[in-house]
Amino acid sequence: MYNAKVKNYRKEALKTRVAGADRFEIIQMLMAGAVEKMVLAKVAIEKKHLEAKSEHLSKASAIISALRGCLDFEVGGEVTENLYALYSYMLDRLLDASLENNPEIIDEVCVLLKEIKSAWDAIPHDIREQTLRENGADAHVG
Repeated sequence: MYNAKVKNYRKEALKTRVAGADRFEIIQMLMAGAVEKMVLAKVAIEKKHLEAKSEHLSKASAIISALRGCLDFEVGGEVTENLYALYSYMLDRLLDASLENNPEIIDEVCVLLKEIKSAWDAIPHDIREQTLRENGADAHVG
């Protein structure tokens, strides 16, 4: 009963965060969510909980696939192409990790995604706001 209440609270808190977030913040949340799912998958492998491993890696892969799908090739040029290739590589490696039950591969992908997230997090707030205005996007998604 307690776990269900905690899960429900976390779900509602996330909905509130997403509703008030701009596009940059949503990308940050997605990246953090993918890292969290990979960490949970690694723990599941170490504990030999293969069903949980599959669930967490599937969710991490779905998030990375969504991040890859959001790339704008018209705006990003070579950087976008490189990110697309890197996201594709990460998806391939997560499949390898799942098939081999190999937590070291998950670590590799986590490091790569954390590097991308670190660069994303470093974008100054004024640049974010300017980009949102120039692209005709509202500051907040919700």
